[in-house]
Amino acid sequence: MNDFTMNDLMGLLPYAPIIAVVITVLAVMIAITMKRSHMVTGTISVIGLNIGLFILLGQMAGIVDSGTLVPAAEQLFVIDNFAQFNMVIIFICALACCTLSYAYLANLKDNKEELYLLMLLSTIGALLMVCAQHLASFFMSLEMLSIPLYGMLSYTYMRTRSLESGLKYLVLSATASATLLMGMAFIYAEVGSLAFKPISLTLADTFESPLLILGAAMMMFGIAFKLSAAPFHIWTPDVYEGAPAPIATYLASVSKVAMMALAVRFLIDTSLLALPSVQMLLMVMATLSILLGNLLAVRQTSLKRLLGYSSIAHMGYVLIVIVSIGSAADSISSMYMAIYAFTSIGAFGVVTLMSSPYRLSGEADQLIHYQGLFWRRPVLTGVMTIMMLSLAGIPLTAGFITKLFAILAAVQGTNWFLAAMIILGSAIGLFYYLRVLLTLFKRPKQFIEFDVSKQWGLRTGGIMVIAVTAIILFFGVLPNSMIEWASLARIW
Repeated sequence: MNDFTMNDLMGLLPYAPIIAVVITVLAVMIAITMKRSHMVTGTISVIGLNIGLFILLGQMAGIVDSGTLVPAAEQLFVIDNFAQFNMVIIFICALACCTLSYAYLANLKDNKEELYLLMLLSTIGALLMVCAQHLASFFMSLEMLSIPLYGMLSYTYMRTRSLESGLKYLVLSATASATLLMGMAFIYAEVGSLAFKPISLTLADTFESPLLILGAAMMMFGIAFKLSAAPFHIWTPDVYEGAPAPIATYLASVSKVAMMALAVRFLIDTSLLALPSVQMLLMVMATLSILLGNLLAVRQTSLKRLLGYSSIAHMGYVLIVIVSIGSAADSISSMYMAIYAFTSIGAFGVVTLMSSPYRLSGEADQLIHYQGLFWRRPVLTGVMTIMMLSLAGIPLTAGFITKLFAILAAVQGTNWFLAAMIILGSAIGLFYYLRVLLTLFKRPKQFIEFDVSKQWGLRTGGIMVIAVTAIILFFGVLPNSMIEWASLARIW
């Protein structure tokens, strides 16, 4: 009996970081039940995420025992280098969103504690997504990420925009999930398996099956919606604009990283990338995402909407990497998404620090609110400047390295048209990113609607934003360490 128990425990060791977050959820629930305290709930959440992160880093370094997977669980999930890399990114992003939420919610005259609960539940879904290797675990983990997001987006419901963004995401996300599920049903009907690897083994016999192509296309539509790739991007600018600033940060970092990791594993493990129809579909999505995302961002006056359209374009760049180099796309796409997530945290972090949830008029999301910020808050302006330059792909920022790798991937796959699309998209992107920077350095307005506290850099959210800026600069100046680390993110 004791041996059985010990074997069971050893089988759970690979999932130790995820179990740490599950225990944190239970601890937060108990804390809320006993006494509502914003500080206690926020502290427990941050401690739990830190414990999970350190266990994971210990396992990657070989300090903590990784154990062996239980055979039953092995069919649904796999903990490989690719999963571990993306889990580290998700942990860091979730920590950043928790710390930003703390300062943001400080003035909210309503219950604040449940937001951390929803965020932790969604993070568990994200951590399971990067490990999924079965269509059942694919769908369940995706829904576990999505369902708490509905509540998080409409958390500041006293603002109609926040409520609207939550409802819009709920309706459209449910439609995408239904399409995804139908696609899975078609693939299962043709192949007779739900696991990723067996699908690839039977693909040679069912290569030109209309049912398989239809199933793969429907799944691509569902994945494209979650990634906000064109033409399934309609929800993105509205939801980004209406969502509370820390939740928009969460949506742009944790949600995107988890979904892209799952999409990459699914496409590589099932070998669906070998289907010409899937390749063509991804190429069309990538081209449309880059063109629509960048061109629509040019005429935006809202910073959050601009960043929303910018995210559509960036998903297009990653899709180009996947189409161009296929099975070798795991490490480059992971590196791109990691840097994109950190940059989004920095950009949305500035918006969060400038905003307040209790203002019915809204947040500091208009570009005009940032006019002359340099003259009042030069360090904060410096943070925003580095984030914009990184998103544009300017040298000496990490964004330049990732964009360069995306172009090299397109060249390696001899997709000259797609390589040209990245360069064209980057040129258009540079225009509107510089427009944001010009606004920051203009003469200050007489009437200041939004501003940060003078000690913003000493608060938790401020420290996190400065730390992310340091990471972007460090990897931009010394990219070797980032490239070496990302090269480990391989699917077994």
